[in-house]
Amino acid sequence: MKKYEVYKNIRKQAIIFGLPISLFALMMVVVIASLLVIIFSFSFMIIIMVFVINSTLYVGLTKFAHHPQLLQFSKVFPKIISNKKTSAFHYE
Repeated sequence: MKKYEVYKNIRKQAIIFGLPISLFALMMVVVIASLLVIIFSFSFMIIIMVFVINSTLYVGLTKFAHHPQLLQFSKVFPKIISNKKTSAFHYE
């Protein structure tokens, strides 16, 4: 028999299908748009392509949700920490 564990960290962050609320909302917008494409398309290849795009988006979003540092391009801390006021005037 399968055991399901209770998600007790709801105060920490709500998770739906392994995605935070904002990424889940993005996924649902893409799913609704793809349903519109499927309804108005007449090609079998477009339907297959929509399913592939949705599945790769889901895999990418779950990977991003577990490792958010993947899209961090800049450094967190500055190179120099100083209390000196920054000014455009040069007195020398």
